[in-house]
This record gives sequence, structure tokens and C-alpha cells, in this order.
Amino acid sequence: MVSYVSVLLYGVGGIVVAGMALLVAFQEKLVYVPVLPGLTKSYPITPARLRLVYEDVWLRSSDGIRLHSWFIKLFPECRGPTILFFQENAGNIAHRLEMVRIMLQRLQCNVFMLSYRGYGASDGYPSQHGIINDAQAALDHLSQRTDIDTDRIVVFGRSLGGAVGSVLTKNNPDKVAALILENTFTSILDMAGVLLPFLKWVIGGPGTKGPKILNFLVRSPWSTIDIIGQVKQPILFLSGLQDEMVPPSHMQMLYAKAAARNRQCIFVEFPTGMHMDTWLSGGDHYWRTIQQFFEKHVPKTGYDIDSQRRAAAGRSTL
Repeated sequence: MVSYVSVLLYGVGGIVVAGMALLVAFQEKLVYVPVLPGLTKSYPITPARLRLVYEDVWLRSSDGIRLHSWFIKLFPECRGPTILFFQENAGNIAHRLEMVRIMLQRLQCNVFMLSYRGYGASDGYPSQHGIINDAQAALDHLSQRTDIDTDRIVVFGRSLGGAVGSVLTKNNPDKVAALILENTFTSILDMAGVLLPFLKWVIGGPGTKGPKILNFLVRSPWSTIDIIGQVKQPILFLSGLQDEMVPPSHMQMLYAKAAARNRQCIFVEFPTGMHMDTWLSGGDHYWRTIQQFFEKHVPKTGYDIDSQRRAAAGRSTL
């Protein structure tokens, strides 16, 4: 008769083998989802459909990958804050256009939307190292433009985009004025146990229990919890308490890590906010929170106020 100890050992061994197989074969498909089920990789709409002023921007990442982006302006001469927006993992930048349209109006800003490699019209295949390079290419492009105020570039990342934005902001203290994180995870290592509970015994971040013997197999760990404490710029944390994808405790842990070293951190909760709709369910409170953050950390300049008045006067004569 097989002993209970042998059965236990076989069971643990089976879990380890199954976990290793899943990680090796499917981890990129779990982390990166460029195409939503039932849809195509192409953009369903462009900013023109929403009558937004924009330009197609083509970039080259440092490893030669060709990237596509949209630079959307509130109006042609707008020199208000410019938001460098990094999206969630699923779909492409076109799926965020309705949110961006409201963002332009409520925040009086410009928005630069990057298609990560493998997403939308960008070439290549997504990876952590590659996407970090892509984000840097986008920021370098913005920093060299003469039609915006390069001292008022704000990085805004949602979910996976928050991991991307945290790395970029940490690496560029002189180019990024502030960082906004929304519903972002502490790390993919921690998320592995959320998405596939049996993996939490063999994969995890610094605060998890277990031997974590499979961590070495994770090719895109995106350990935001290790990065956020090194960000020196002001940070706004936006947390939807009904997030069904990333446990809200992840945002609380990120805030605690950042605030221990950075006094310019603000944490705001939205009781009805889910993973993808906090910007919508948060209503006026959501947008006023970001407005107040801008007023404190990226305030308007005299040139910005004058340009907006001229633009408003021009529109009133149409």
C-alpha cells in the first residue's frame, strides 16, 4: 500500500511539473493579450472618429522594433500637461479612445498613446525588456518635441501600464514630472497566485509564503513593488475597491512602499471602481482628483493660460 507521504510527494511533484509546463508554454499569453477574443489586432476606430486632433507617430525602439503611437492634442497649440498613457494588457490603444476623449476635456491636456510591441500596428512580440525599451522611445520622442511643455510630462499607467510607467518614471527623474498609477499589481509573481491559485505555493513576490521555487521561470516578473520605492517624483494612486482582476491590496502595498520614502504620494479609493471602469464609475470625483494633483504638482504656466485663452477665443468665432 502506498503511504500517505508518498501520495503527498507525488501530488506536490505533479503540481510543480504542471506549474512549470504552464509557465513555459503560456506565460506570455497570460501576461500580454494584444488581441481581445473575437476581435482583430487592427484598430476598430481611430481618433478621427471621435473628432480628435491627432497625428500618427512612428517610432523605433532601441532594438529596432517599429512602433506606432497616436499623439492627441486638446487643440493644435495646447501646451498644457502632456500625459504619456500606458494601457492595460488586453486589446489596443483604440479601445481606450473614449476614456482619452474625456481625459482631454476634463484635464485640459495632451495625450500620447503608445502601442506596445506586438499590439495594434506595432511590430514585434511583447516582453518586459522590449516594452521597457518601447516606453523609453516614447518618452524620448516627447522630450524632443518643441510644440509641448516638456517640463510637464506626466506618466499615467493602468494595470500593466502602471508597471511600465513605474520603471520609466524611476529611470527618468529629469524627464517625467509626475506618475499616476491606477489598479496596478505589485508584481506578476504575486498575480500568478491570483490567476492560478495553486501556483501561489511555488511562485510569489517578497511578501508571499512558500518556497517560490518556480520564480526563475517567470520571464516578465514586472516587480512594481521593487521599483515604486525608488520613484522620486510625485505619485497619485487611484484604486478601484471592486477590482475583480487585481486585488485592491496590491495598490495599498504599492502606496505604503512608496510613501515610506516619498512624501509626495497621494492614495485615493473609489468604492465602486472595477478593474477597467474606475475612470467611469468614479465620475466627477475621479477627474477632480487628477485635476487637483495636476494643480499641485504640474501647475499651469503663464504661457499655457494665454494659449488656452487664445484657443477659446478662436473657437468662439467659428
